[in-house]
Amino acid sequence: MTSQGQVSNPLFARMYPRMSAACDRAGGAEQRRAVLAGLAGRVIEVGAGNGGMFAHYPPAVTEVLAVEPEPRMRAAAVAAAAGAPVPVRVVDGLADALPAGDGEFDAAVAALVLCTVPDQATALAEIRRVLRPGGGLRFFEHVAAEPGALRRVQRIVDATVWPRLLGGCHTGRDTAAAIAAAGFDIDEIERFRFPDAGLPGPAAPHIRGRATRPA
Repeated sequence: MTSQGQVSNPLFARMYPRMSAACDRAGGAEQRRAVLAGLAGRVIEVGAGNGGMFAHYPPAVTEVLAVEPEPRMRAAAVAAAAGAPVPVRVVDGLADALPAGDGEFDAAVAALVLCTVPDQATALAEIRRVLRPGGGLRFFEHVAAEPGALRRVQRIVDATVWPRLLGGCHTGRDTAAAIAAAGFDIDEIERFRFPDAGLPGPAAPHIRGRATRPA
């Protein structure tokens, strides 16, 4: 992803509705609600995908700017926005060049997207830029496993087929460290395996939490 209009993942975009529905049935809907709980004011959602988060925004949110660069996913997000409980505007844009002004938003949401951005540091710097001082970042991401067999599997799949098949996704990123390095204060973080049944796949280790842009 280098500039607006150059992101196209047709295979992944066709697969994603089924993947998203399966994720929600396995508990993903509850995770989405948890990451959005208590939000208020103007929110920017980075990498909105097909709009799976939209139904879970609480009523105190006055507006959501949902940024999604993949055209097929964005079209699905536009359709999802029509049924959202809060006003949602879906736009084209990239995480490394968000279409918003400095300090424009009260909160930002990154859900299963920081695994796909080309450069986490750049994307998180952009999120920090568009947040007001004291604004919050909510995150729900799959991350690197602890050292061991699963971590070795993550290294293998990230270097081979996983990013090509799954829209640039990388399973082994230390996203919590990247959030802290971008200048956010991490207020709350939970680490868990998701889904919690069956053998853990490469994307099973997850984090969910809240961070603040210091005033």
